[in-house]
Amino acid sequence: MSKEVRTIERRALRIMQNPDMPVYLFALAAEEVGQVSDVARISRDEAGKLIGYQRPERRNHVKQILEYLDSGEVLFPNGLILALPETVKFRASRGPATSDGLSTSGVLEIPIPESDDAPRPAWIVDGQQRSLALSRTKNSRMPVPIAGFVAPTLAMQREQFLRINTVAPLPSNLVTELLPEVFAAPSPRLSARRLPSALVDMLNQDPDSPFRGLIKRASSDEVERKKAVVTDTGLVEALKESLESPAGVLFPYRNMALGTTDTEGIRRLLLTYWTAVCELFPDAWGKPPVQSRLMGGVGIRAMSRLMDRVMVHVAVDSADAVGVTRNELGRIAPLCRWTDGTWNEIGLPWNELQNTPRHISALSNYLARAYVDARAGKK
Repeated sequence: MSKEVRTIERRALRIMQNPDMPVYLFALAAEEVGQVSDVARISRDEAGKLIGYQRPERRNHVKQILEYLDSGEVLFPNGLILALPETVKFRASRGPATSDGLSTSGVLEIPIPESDDAPRPAWIVDGQQRSLALSRTKNSRMPVPIAGFVAPTLAMQREQFLRINTVAPLPSNLVTELLPEVFAAPSPRLSARRLPSALVDMLNQDPDSPFRGLIKRASSDEVERKKAVVTDTGLVEALKESLESPAGVLFPYRNMALGTTDTEGIRRLLLTYWTAVCELFPDAWGKPPVQSRLMGGVGIRAMSRLMDRVMVHVAVDSADAVGVTRNELGRIAPLCRWTDGTWNEIGLPWNELQNTPRHISALSNYLARAYVDARAGKK
């Protein structure tokens, strides 16, 4: 005889915006939110695979919400959005007045675990800070408005998470890390960042990459954050620029007509170039930007633009591609002031270079001119 599954039943409206993904509007008591749903915290498993999608808890924000919830008479119309399991059941009410053409009334059954340690059936797509406050409030029976949709896959939940949070922007490093994991980017702007985001992910995880473990990710734990020194959003912008500009060295690796990309070719080129940079400037590599501007946004962007000029002279598939690249970069090495001294032509001490468009352009132009002049035999 099968064991009866425990459920929460709530009056609900079913709205069919999408024939394959109904939306349910209903209410839960504050204390029931934690019984039904959980937060898919962004992190990575032992194999480096991305799991979850939510940013860490913002304690001050949760505290402020909790103080309001416990303050007495409360108006809290800010609902939660849940990704519901396929096991939810909706029973439409009987009678001629159950639908007005836009929604249908009925009862929604949500299965809940028997044990507090068991996984929750639903995931919070929007409202995680509110949900944490609701789970701690003394006003435990306060009704909370809920909008839920059935999302059987994590990829679908991530896609909806990005779409829902477009109006109130998410941290850019969180968006950067999630983009390669969704089926379709929520906007053309984010779609353009999808391939660069995946390449940054590769640079941070590839055993042959000099950036391995050095890139700040939303999923990084406390130990990884202490080691990471490079902001991933700066690298995304640098790669996006090279991929989209006809003058970029990565541009030819994309076949726009067929919609294909030679990702392995891009990988070889990026690892070759940045390994050469790492070997040429060992004292500046792997340090936080306050100690080395090479690892800051201004250095990453400027050296990435220099990559577009240098790598056209390197056969990436050759046996000594890194050595050839290092020799090419050696033409500008004596001019670089990543950790001390003054950039003479720019007129700035090393530690006054900032990650601003003006300084990025000034340093990029200086390095490009110096490299072209050195190749031409000019002083």
